[in-house]
Amino acid sequence: MATKRHSKTWEQQAKYYGVENIAEYMVETFCNGNISTFRELYKELKPAGRKLFISWLFHMEIPTAEIEKIILATF
Repeated sequence: MATKRHSKTWEQQAKYYGVENIAEYMVETFCNGNISTFRELYKELKPAGRKLFISWLFHMEIPTAEIEKIILATF
């Protein structure tokens, strides 16, 4: 059984998943309907990374309703 990843930085996650920006990857995952995968990616981040992700959402050109759905999916 594979071990779960916990408390990783943005950079560690991006390198592990082979993407440039883990936040963009997470949003794409959510938009593709992979909510459980999105939650796993979110939980793998350190608490500071989670806060950074939420802050990043508000600085992107994403409709407010979508931001709300994404944030609610983190619970």
